Formats: sequence, C-alpha cells, structure tokens
Amino acid sequence: MLEQSELKHAGLKYPEVRNYVGGRFVSDDAAADLERLDVHDPSTGRVISRVPLSTQHEVDAAVRAAARAFPEWSRTPIKERVQVFYRYKALLERDIDALSALVTEENGKIASEARAEVLKSAELCEFACSLPQIAPGEVLEVSRGVECRIERFPLGVVASIAPFNFPNMVPNWSIPNAIALGNCFVLKPSELVPLSAGRIAELLKEAGLPDGVFQVVHGGRETVEAICDHSGIAAVAFVGSTKIAKTVYRRATANLKRCLALGGAKNHLIVMPDADREMTASNVVASMSGCAGQRCMAASVMVAVAKTDPIIERMVEVARNMVPGRDVGPVISAEAKARIEGYVAEAVAAGAKLLVDGRNAKVPGKEGGYFLGPTILDHVTPDMRIAREEVFGPVLAIVRAGSLGEALDVENASPYGNAASVFTESGGTARTVMERASAGMVGVNVGVPVPREPFSFGGWNDSKFGVGDITGRGSIEFWTQSKKMTTKWNREAGVNWMS
Repeated sequence: MLEQSELKHAGLKYPEVRNYVGGRFVSDDAAADLERLDVHDPSTGRVISRVPLSTQHEVDAAVRAAARAFPEWSRTPIKERVQVFYRYKALLERDIDALSALVTEENGKIASEARAEVLKSAELCEFACSLPQIAPGEVLEVSRGVECRIERFPLGVVASIAPFNFPNMVPNWSIPNAIALGNCFVLKPSELVPLSAGRIAELLKEAGLPDGVFQVVHGGRETVEAICDHSGIAAVAFVGSTKIAKTVYRRATANLKRCLALGGAKNHLIVMPDADREMTASNVVASMSGCAGQRCMAASVMVAVAKTDPIIERMVEVARNMVPGRDVGPVISAEAKARIEGYVAEAVAAGAKLLVDGRNAKVPGKEGGYFLGPTILDHVTPDMRIAREEVFGPVLAIVRAGSLGEALDVENASPYGNAASVFTESGGTARTVMERASAGMVGVNVGVPVPREPFSFGGWNDSKFGVGDITGRGSIEFWTQSKKMTTKWNREAGVNWMS
C-alpha cells in the first residue's frame, strides 16, 4: 500500500488496488510486473487509483488458496457458516455511509442510489442467513424400513465476474449464498470499479470468515478467460453485456463448468390510456434515469398505447426538472457518454422527435465529469437502433402503438427478456401483459420490477444464459449439488422389488 506522501505525489486519492488472496492483500512486489489501468471518478474525470490486470498466474494462486480452505469450510455446519453473514450484514449497516460514498466515487451514483445499493447488499445477507431453514435436505420412508434422503453439498471453488454498475450489490448477489452453502469463492470485479471489492474483503474478514474462503482477483479480459479456463473452478456466475455473457457462457461450459451468465436488456414499459398520469410519469422517468440508466432493469423503451399524450407531457415536465449532479449521476466513462450521445443523434437523424435533450449537461465544479441529463425521444420506430439495442444511459425511446396487442408485439420482438411493465388501472390488461410479455420479470405499475428476496432475479431470452437464477431460492440449485442416499437397517423389513 502506498504511504500518504506517495499518494500525494502520485496524485491518487486511494492506494493502488491489490488482489486479495488467502486472507490478505497481495504485496506490491508480487504484482510489480502486472500492467495497470487508471481508475477514474466519473463525476470529475480524475484518476483516483490504479488497478492491476491479473494473468492466469494470479488466478491460479487465488484458486489454490480457495482449494486449501474448502475442506474445512465445507465441513462446517451451515448454521455455523451463516453466522459470518449475520455479522457481515451488521458491518454493512455500520459502515453504510463510507461504503455508499465509495460507490459514489468509483461509479458516480448519487448518494441516495449508492445508499440503496448497500442496503440491498444487507438484504441479500439476510436471505443467506435463512438458508439453514430453506435449503435443508429431504427424507422419506419409501418402503417399510427403507429410507431415501437428499442432501445438498457445495461444489468447491466457484467464481463470480461482476460488472461496473453496482460495485457493492452485484458481488453480494453471489457471495453470501455461495459461501454460506459451503463453497470457496473468487471474485473478479470490474476493472472500472475495483475499490468496493477490497472493502467487501475486509468486512468479511472482520465478520470472521476464515482465510482462503474469499479472494479478489482484479483484471480484464485475460483474467476472465483464465477463470473460464481454470480446471479448479467448478462454477462461474457472470453479469454484464449480452455479447460478453454469451462468450463467457460458451467458454466456461466448454470447459465443463456450470455457468450462469446474465446479459443485457431492452426493457419495455407499456403505458395504457387509463394509467394514472402522475404515478406513471414519475415512475417511468425514475426508471429510465435512475443510476444514470446504467442498470439492466432500467426503462429503455416506452410503448405508448393510443391516447397517452397527457402522460408524456407530464413525463417531459418531470425530466426537465431533474438536475444532473443532484438527481442524476454521471455515466461511467467518456467513451460511454460519447456512445450514448451517438445513439441519440442517430435516432434524431432518422426522424425521432427529441422532447428532452440531456446531451449538454453541465455540473458546476465538475466540468470534467461524464454527465448526461434525462433524454426523451418520441415517435421512435421499432427498427431504429435506439429501440433495439441496449443504450445503458438515461435515455427513453417512445414507440407509439394503436392497441395493447400491437404493444405486446413490439415487446415480444426484442431479443432480450429481462423485464417488462404495464401501467394501467385495468386488472384484465395487467393480466394479459403478465402472461404474454416475453420477460423473466414483469411489473404492474412498477417502473423497475426487481423481485425482493426470497424471489429470484433472472431474465429470459438473450438476457440470461444457463439454468437457475443468481439470487434467492433459485440460486440454491446453482451453488450446490445433491447427493441421494438410501438406507435399510431393519433386517425384518423383508425384501421387495427395490432391495
């Protein structure tokens, strides 16, 4: 770790990031030859730290440390394992101000969004603490004196590859459940937001997690490939873009691993003429602009059915009153900002009507930040790229439809399938959308239909590759394997066809 005098000289607010292996941060000397990337504060553009790009060698060291810890940890009763996460949850709540401030610095979220992210991490721990009650085995006397039972066993060393948009929460989608179920863990956070992972490691150690059960390996593409290829890793969870999710899923499964890869999204919100004007306007705008639109559950396309102009007019008012830097944080990088602006310009050139333009957002004192204000385009056609591809910014494309059937055709045509919502006062309309939307998570009068624990997070189609879900009850099957046991002790039970 750099001393404060060295940090000042280097112009860095935080020490250079280090891998975490076997219960300790790897020394600078051990990583001296690794290439490093600058870590930026998206709200200012300033470099605040540097992150190493690990190779197969560093991944192998992490896996070996996890493998050494696995026998003892896997034999520890689950009721004892979850005690770590009771304490870890309390530590997340104790340090919520510092943890959320760190999320804001490396990701750019406004303070309320960063705080909500850490609170969700605590809720994920709460679910993990319930695993002794909801993940027990099954037992049945299948014949006189003959008993069959199923018990769940951990897989071994598992890995998670996390994205930049939720540096605290997404790692905690996997960490509590996978570890509480008896696995040892390797986390590869996004190289764009590596700082929160180090704090997670420190808090887990403080909570009493034995050394070697949890490791952090930083890096980029080479690190991801090494994780997918490593014979000592039994399962890989991935969250990111669909393009990379497909690549990770193919590579990991080709190496005979379990893999659950969550990809991108193009979420459709269907707005009916009978929808409540105020609730709909505020919910749709919040969905598209929250976390600067950088979440796979953000509203991306609004399908306006028939006479919905009063709702759209109110949405425009709400969006125009939002202040970048106060209500909307920056996007992650200058490259992301330029890409999003390109989508908007292309749509306008193709005939879309720009109702709210956030491309010239300026935040006093943060002129180097990557800010975009809420942007709303009307009369977008389904064939435009902005209506088909994941933009990942605070941009909403409005597609007009004459009927609910036409709106559902627009939604069903998307290759993605993370989320869909309908805004209506009609129970029949709501039920139709819930049944016919081609999405794994559907909402009624909810802009961001994320299920709460114990219900699992997971989409359909090109938004998810693999079986099961990454959180909630659905994750139990992914992180464990079942063993079936048949016993007969009673000699007087006799012999039948099964014995």
